[in-house]
Amino acid sequence: MSDKPTAVRVYLARVRTALADLPASEIEEILEDVRPHLAELEGELGEGARVEALIERLGTPESYAAELRASGGYPPAGEGATAVPAAAPSSPSLLKPRIALWGLVISAVGIALSAFVGAVSVDPDGLLGVLVVAPVFVISLVLLLRGGVERVLALPEMTRLRGTLNKLREQEDGGKFLGYLGSLKPAWWVLCALALLTFGVLLMLRRREAVLLLPFLLVAGVAAVWAGPRVGADRRLLWVAVPVSAFVIGGALGGFGAAVDLVSNRSSYQSASSYYPSSSDQYGTDQLTYGGQSIDNVYAFDAEGKPLTEVYLYDEEGRPITLTRYGCERSSGTKEKIGSDNRFPRPRIQQGVTDDQGNFDGYNGYRSACREDPNVPFSAAIPKVTAPPSPSAPSSTPSPTGTPTVSPTTTPTK
Repeated sequence: MSDKPTAVRVYLARVRTALADLPASEIEEILEDVRPHLAELEGELGEGARVEALIERLGTPESYAAELRASGGYPPAGEGATAVPAAAPSSPSLLKPRIALWGLVISAVGIALSAFVGAVSVDPDGLLGVLVVAPVFVISLVLLLRGGVERVLALPEMTRLRGTLNKLREQEDGGKFLGYLGSLKPAWWVLCALALLTFGVLLMLRRREAVLLLPFLLVAGVAAVWAGPRVGADRRLLWVAVPVSAFVIGGALGGFGAAVDLVSNRSSYQSASSYYPSSSDQYGTDQLTYGGQSIDNVYAFDAEGKPLTEVYLYDEEGRPITLTRYGCERSSGTKEKIGSDNRFPRPRIQQGVTDDQGNFDGYNGYRSACREDPNVPFSAAIPKVTAPPSPSAPSSTPSPTGTPTVSPTTTPTK
């Protein structure tokens, strides 16, 4: 066994020297908190790691000691040989790094849920939840950049997490599992980039305005490929890698749920007739089909060919034939769901563009527009049904001389 001091021991010795003006008990308490983290870094760097490698990760021991002073509420070096902490290193001093840590966790959960909803419905509106957690993420990132990542990594919850992982690594099965996950890291970041691009394309094919999301998803994919492999060297990049990974995982689970729902709907209606709903739309409402084509509207006419309004449709068992009702979203000029019912006919939803004068689908149109047309788009010629003659009806037969004769049952009119 070699007596040569390890990189961690050399690094800690220099940190101890930089903290020499503090009470000895305080120094030991500070070093005891950071020693597991340094040991973990040395394990990642491998046997024979040099002090220079730790300095590349954490900065010089002197700058690291200065961060430890700040996180513990101690005065800078040189302001008193036996200085007493300005504030007890308790919850107030840990408040900001704790907000930074849990802000990241909350943001990741919110992003994953938003991606799940967007993937299940294949609708970009489901991603609006990202805007809700965006302020939390921004606050977390600002506190991280101002306070430094080491203050976050020195939190008690992070120390316990590292201890749990170290114990898991010491177990044979646990060590193999973690090692296997570590070997998948390079492929994971490439997979994240491909998943983000695929998700954006699917949304764009479903709704054309989703093309606005595509640049953001591309940037997120590039950021994942760049930041992912560098997380081990710079823990600040976790604030890039964790949200991207959460989005991909949530989107993958949502896509799996959408696929299961699609297969379930197809199997449920595979024996239905060509007229009764055989599948669901993007909102989960049954679709009416006829001749293999989806029907969004139904028009009814009376015997004189006049269109009927306020008609309610039911099947032979008294169940309402309910379809999704759409309307115009005025601000964006797009079609949106406004409810579902069995009342027909519905206004036709026409999507197009308008020009500066408000002309719909004009030559110089450029602004997306939508309008509802309540008129019936066609006229119906209702065939007249003629009743067949009754067998007891009077009949006339020609006489041999060509003069018609009236049957005895009919009295001739005068």
